Amino acid sequence: MNPSQNPLAILFFGVFIALTLGITYFAARRTKTTEHFFAAGGNITSWQNGWALAGDFLSAAALLGIAGTITANGFDGMIYSIGWLVGWPIMLFLVVEPLRNIGKFTISDVVAYRLQQKWIRSAAALGSLTVIVFYLIAQMVATGSLIKLLFGLSYPAAVVIVGSAMLAYVLFGGMLATTWVQIVKAVLLMCGVGIMAGLVLARFNWNPLELLGAASAQFGERVLVPGTKVVPAGWETISLGLALMFGTAAMPHILMRVYTVSDVKEARQSILYATGIIGTFHLMVFIIGFGAMVIVGPQVVATAGGGGNMAAPLLALAVGGNAFFGFICAVAFATMLAVVAGLTLSGVATLTHDIYANVVRANTCTDSEKMRVARLSTVAIAVAAVLLGILFEGQNVAFMVGLAFAVACSANFPTLMLGILWRKLTTAGAVSSILVGTVVTVTMIICSPTIQVDVLGRTVAELADKWWFISLRNPAIISMPLSFLTAVVVSLVTREREAEAKFEEMRHKIVFGDVPERQVVEPTNVNDAVVARGL
Repeated sequence: MNPSQNPLAILFFGVFIALTLGITYFAARRTKTTEHFFAAGGNITSWQNGWALAGDFLSAAALLGIAGTITANGFDGMIYSIGWLVGWPIMLFLVVEPLRNIGKFTISDVVAYRLQQKWIRSAAALGSLTVIVFYLIAQMVATGSLIKLLFGLSYPAAVVIVGSAMLAYVLFGGMLATTWVQIVKAVLLMCGVGIMAGLVLARFNWNPLELLGAASAQFGERVLVPGTKVVPAGWETISLGLALMFGTAAMPHILMRVYTVSDVKEARQSILYATGIIGTFHLMVFIIGFGAMVIVGPQVVATAGGGGNMAAPLLALAVGGNAFFGFICAVAFATMLAVVAGLTLSGVATLTHDIYANVVRANTCTDSEKMRVARLSTVAIAVAAVLLGILFEGQNVAFMVGLAFAVACSANFPTLMLGILWRKLTTAGAVSSILVGTVVTVTMIICSPTIQVDVLGRTVAELADKWWFISLRNPAIISMPLSFLTAVVVSLVTREREAEAKFEEMRHKIVFGDVPERQVVEPTNVNDAVVARGL
């Protein structure tokens, strides 16, 4: 059966759009200041924020890309699920408290606290925007493929529709609307994948081993072995793992959600809730991927187009009929739209708060002026997202998101960690680290098979004698250590006494937050403070 122009799918799609536009209308009436636009006024609870974090993180790569990768390659596709999930404890134990107690809207606030604002914010903005651009490409590609399948529209028209909806959410509702869109999307997503996984297991006596046995019988034991196709065993696997783990702890649109709750305790609880939701989701996607392999078939999924991203919707059609197909398509659309909105809001915060307010205007602009710039930035990013989505048609979104994480772990994570933990980090060291991490990662990606073969259509044999060709698809194993090394070497050469002097002040604020000095019994050192607070 041709799934295009399915009336039930279109109906569910319309219901979701109507619901989220209603949320946006409600949120727009409460979004008057930059505090509300970027952080929902800090009034989101940990339970709500946990679901919103899951909604923000579970992107098109999670639902469509990973399911399609598992369908085509078997267990090998699970490396993305495992790598991303491991990144959440890193975020919980190393990043959340400094970010919440020092920052305001973006991760640049933390690094810039004791360094020179102009230079560090400009460099950090470059790294963050590069990450956001790669991630946006992935979401727009997957969304365009889905709407094309759903409505029978041309791919460019589908991408324009998504960009327009996203623009409405962010432009008028800000973080409050984006948060509730993500919560609704996360609940629908968990219900959808849970039902689909159940319908698949029901065909195999509720025994996952029977499902895996059927896959092995049809396609050989290779589908149950890791390191066979998606990521060859060895350095390539380690490199991708580094990108997924440490990139997760430095994704701008995820870390931005730390500011939407009232304090550090709420932020930590948010991360715990999100980790549980995301872990459960990936277990079900594992069932869905193998279910699509056995029930639908990799060849049918490949024929449907979209770089294998249609495995989950086609499985829904096979096991649940038109109604369930329509529901899953609406859920998939909600998934991508919510993530695109979160990414856009993060990009807008970077442009408005870091670049315009702190670099261009040196923190002298009014709140209304910042709101005006924020809305102009929203329009600019929406247009760029649509154009890039059209340009990169047909790429598997799991690979594209992997590239975004490689940039995040190389450009953002080293400077963020050294800024928090190392007294001797200087402005020159931090800026050099960010620039090296960004430039080296992007350059290696451009010179790798990911772009040269997958995007430009060249062959490895054709490129083998090119001196600039890099066979490594995932550059994190080179770019991340190089970024750390650059920061250390440059900082040791360019000592900055003022930054060192503010290090203790920053650590005090990390531990105590904004507690007034008269309420604080000064500890002899930070370790005593940690013990005193029961941390």
